[in-house]
Amino acid sequence: MATTPRPRPRVLILGGGLSGTLAAAALAPYSDTIDIVERHALPDTPQPRRGLPQARHAHMLWSGGADAIESLLPGTTEMWLSANARRVSIPNGMISLSPGGWYRRCWPEAQYLISASRDLIDWAVRAQALALPGVRLRSEAEPVRLLGTRTRITGAAIRHKDGSEESIEADLIVDATGRASRAPSWLAELGIPAVPETIVDAGVTYASRRYKAPVETAGWPVINVQADARLAGPGTAGSILPIEGDEWMVVLSGTRGGEPTSEEAQFVTFARQMRSPLIAEYLDRATPLGPVSVTRNTTNRRRHYEKAHIEGFIALGDSATALNPIYAHGMSAAAQGARALRDLASKSDVTSKGFARRAQRAISRPAAAAWLLAVSQDACFPHAVGGTRTWADRLATRYINRLITTACSDFTAVQALSDVMTLQTSGASLAHPRVVLAAVRGPRLPPLSGPALTPAEEAVLRGRPVPTTTA
Repeated sequence: MATTPRPRPRVLILGGGLSGTLAAAALAPYSDTIDIVERHALPDTPQPRRGLPQARHAHMLWSGGADAIESLLPGTTEMWLSANARRVSIPNGMISLSPGGWYRRCWPEAQYLISASRDLIDWAVRAQALALPGVRLRSEAEPVRLLGTRTRITGAAIRHKDGSEESIEADLIVDATGRASRAPSWLAELGIPAVPETIVDAGVTYASRRYKAPVETAGWPVINVQADARLAGPGTAGSILPIEGDEWMVVLSGTRGGEPTSEEAQFVTFARQMRSPLIAEYLDRATPLGPVSVTRNTTNRRRHYEKAHIEGFIALGDSATALNPIYAHGMSAAAQGARALRDLASKSDVTSKGFARRAQRAISRPAAAAWLLAVSQDACFPHAVGGTRTWADRLATRYINRLITTACSDFTAVQALSDVMTLQTSGASLAHPRVVLAAVRGPRLPPLSGPALTPAEEAVLRGRPVPTTTA
């Protein structure tokens, strides 16, 4: 006698941004239906959408994140590149001033990054994920509370645009609503104890502005002036990212006491006062395309859901681990978390006892790696809140600084740091004997006196400055 096939799980995802659509991609092969609840309408093309103010700022997708997305949604990278996103080689595709000096650009590719507008990055992922069987988008609907008991979450109540409410039952609920997640209060309403939370805040403010580049941006490098936490006073930094449309997305940042402002006339002035005026010199040759956008919400906040015992509920992306955006690890950590979720779901039924906790632990591993990179830097700046530094932390910082200085003239150090920064390996790889030996040996060549520019890059600086008024 034939047995009736067991129905596959139903998944409810709260939030239709990058983390939410990646969660859908991760779970679609193992679910009958996936409902994505999103507060705002989502565009069908790469254009701005409501509810994503950070899209006005610069974004980089490190290779660790890009590879994770490609494994979840094959063909996404080609969609980005076909829409003129830029694939930038590391380190030879970067003009970068580290705390240890200017990087050389004579090495083979160690890693890469994808540079594009956030609208383009999200659009390609969204288009791919929503085309998967069983994935449904419920836009202009807002989650208002979770349903369930102290031991298991069973769904969520959502409010539609017309004010009506609907209860949606599901076997697994994924919170992907971002930094502003209300899940902690919703869980508390069900009598679930608060999860531990860690906060480290360096008081970073960052400002972004789009420019029309004076050259085609295909093949143009990322220009990066990093902060040096060893110097007295606030840490200031900046980057020029080549994006689609032959534009530059420019971001400037500063810790407490050295913050950039939204004043357009001060944007280039701020860049000129950093450790190198190179970014300002390039902006003198570019044309602003809009106002300066400023963000102060840069606190590193980690909710340790992996320590909780909540069946049927997981949090992904900024809902669980929100990182200082200036290090550009948020998207990559979320993508790797989604891939870890996919890998677990391929081995274990999402309705099985303990699945949510195992999934949260798997998601937390790449998030923890990105967290350590962010807080180890932020905790060093003056007036940082949280992140008490021990003698071991200080010793590790001295070692990393030595490795950074060595990387200016040693490919072994470049490769090791690039692998960690792009989230391709964990920080533990920096303790490999080969890497330690490179750090002990130190720089092999004298430091560069200035940036290693190509003739084409130098030619732009010799060009005529353009007006700095908004186009």
